[in-house]
Amino acid sequence: MIRAFIFFFYPQEFIPEFTADVGIKKGEKVDYAIAIAGKPLILVECKSVDDNFEKHGSQLFRYFGATDARFGILTNGILYKFYTDLDQQNKMDTAPFLVINLENIQDRDIAEIQKFTKSAIDVDSIISSAESLKYTKLIKDWFAHEIENPTADFVKLILASGVYNGRATQNIIDKFTPIVKKAISQYVNDNMNSRIKAALAKNDQAEKALEAESDTQDEGEEPESKIVITMEELEAFAIVKSILRKIVDSNRIVYKDTSSYFGILLDGNTRKWICRIYLKQSVSFITIAGENKKEERCDISALDDIYSYSDKILASCQRYLK
Repeated sequence: MIRAFIFFFYPQEFIPEFTADVGIKKGEKVDYAIAIAGKPLILVECKSVDDNFEKHGSQLFRYFGATDARFGILTNGILYKFYTDLDQQNKMDTAPFLVINLENIQDRDIAEIQKFTKSAIDVDSIISSAESLKYTKLIKDWFAHEIENPTADFVKLILASGVYNGRATQNIIDKFTPIVKKAISQYVNDNMNSRIKAALAKNDQAEKALEAESDTQDEGEEPESKIVITMEELEAFAIVKSILRKIVDSNRIVYKDTSSYFGILLDGNTRKWICRIYLKQSVSFITIAGENKKEERCDISALDDIYSYSDKILASCQRYLK
């Protein structure tokens, strides 16, 4: 559907089955070409998600050399490998400068993808950053391998840095190899633990600030400029309404958004609050009005988790119906 939409409105820019004759072979076709000013800029070769598409790099390699394209993309729908011609002009590199996994996409990946948008594309800028991306990846891959299986040269480099003053014979290298591996592993773990502790401490502070703001929140109207209702909040509201329909007309359930939480009320009465939803970047949870309106906190990792607290939400509302 999306492919048909793009082709229908941009047939000169998005070209399926693009002809890329290679030498004496005529009628060779690449799955898609994205053209700018009538010239192919990006070639896209698509393979099945179940296919080991590593072997198909040579196919895209042939197409690349037969056109004026500057970028090639090999994908199975989940992995996207971006290629260009850093090593030799008009000859696609064997190693991609960018690999994106849609099942584990990173913020930095999104920033790189944005460079390929029609309104922002700058070939020279992408080529320039491609070199940095390519070698950054190679260095990361090399270091990851050395962490898991330190080579003799890597151990010798560490020993020569002043760690060991004697001669680095093979026996010494063999002796220090497991020590180097253990030391690096401990450093990485200690560094990660420190970051995790710092993140947890930051989250605790954020939660306490939210709870303190909730406790002192004025139930009167707030300036509209401070309040932004999100789609997530509206979805959470719909979930709570669906839970409460068992015992009350859904029209009686309304929401009141504040700068600190998204409140759900019975009959629009702030004294009859049922639950409060906190959807912040650092923490997500709901508080449910218990006996004497005492707040009971319930952590959630996804909006569907709200259904896990259906009984508590129903009990909260039932108290106002007595």
